[in-house]
Amino acid sequence: MSGLGEPFGLPALRAWAQRHARLGADAPEAAVPWAVAYSGGADSTALLLAAQALWPGRVQAFHVHHGLQAAADGFEAHARACCARWGIALHVAHVQACHSLGESPEDAARRARYRALADMARCHGAHWVLLGQHAQDQLETLLLALSRGAGLPGLAGMPEAMQRHGVAFGRPWLALDGQALRAHLDAHAVPYITDPTNADPRYTRNRIRAQVLPALQAAFPACLDTFARSARHAAQAQTLLHEVAVQDLATVGDPPRIRALQALSHARQANVLRHWLRQGWNASPSDAQLREALRQVAVCTTRGHRLHLKLAHGYVTRDGDALRYTPTPV
Repeated sequence: MSGLGEPFGLPALRAWAQRHARLGADAPEAAVPWAVAYSGGADSTALLLAAQALWPGRVQAFHVHHGLQAAADGFEAHARACCARWGIALHVAHVQACHSLGESPEDAARRARYRALADMARCHGAHWVLLGQHAQDQLETLLLALSRGAGLPGLAGMPEAMQRHGVAFGRPWLALDGQALRAHLDAHAVPYITDPTNADPRYTRNRIRAQVLPALQAAFPACLDTFARSARHAAQAQTLLHEVAVQDLATVGDPPRIRALQALSHARQANVLRHWLRQGWNASPSDAQLREALRQVAVCTTRGHRLHLKLAHGYVTRDGDALRYTPTPV
């Protein structure tokens, strides 16, 4: 890879590692702690080359074959050829990412991909799996969240580092310009593939990418930076809300006592109930469901007052002086 020049985004990757990746940096020399989720596209290609330059001989590539389109076999062949040329170990997982009734194909593919990447990380000793999302991807995520009326967790966008399925995932390039990334690869004739589904207007994210982002960047040239800053502010606020929820749940009890809940402000009641449901059952009630729950908690002032309502994938009921949540059997 010496003829490719300095890989794109190397300083940003190094800075990210200093902020987040102490585990991988401290791993034994014999280990291969870094893995890149390598689709063969431009973003993951650039990240793979930068990671190999920063940690030579300590990087492996993970490729997920989704089985959703005929071109997937060609994606895998491209990944194998490039990794062989660059001297990087490649591991491939084949998944069937078909979506169920009422489920987004994108969501189904995303879940299957993360699970496959986590399985490969555990199997091959990777301490971190790096993902190639960049500033445009973050902006698309924020616009999607706004279009859905998301709260702070959605408006915080994609985190730089997270745990999923017991494995650490990192996004070192959320502040980098994806257009500059592709221009760098093109200037150095680095091969990458373009997924034809990225131009399919049936997918909301593709419509945002093709129609909204160009207009937004033309009207507000600094939007990549300013939207990312707003996402960081939202993430900090969400962290504070989580800390408050942990403290409030310790006060009201688990399960929450109704009178203790009523002593909190309306906003803190909503915050602690969301936290209680999320940590116990991974349940996320709608705004309408949560508003009704708070209304019923407010009027629950007599011993005989009953409470029974739908929240997410289960029901909350009154059990003596406390709330009880029962998930609906699948």
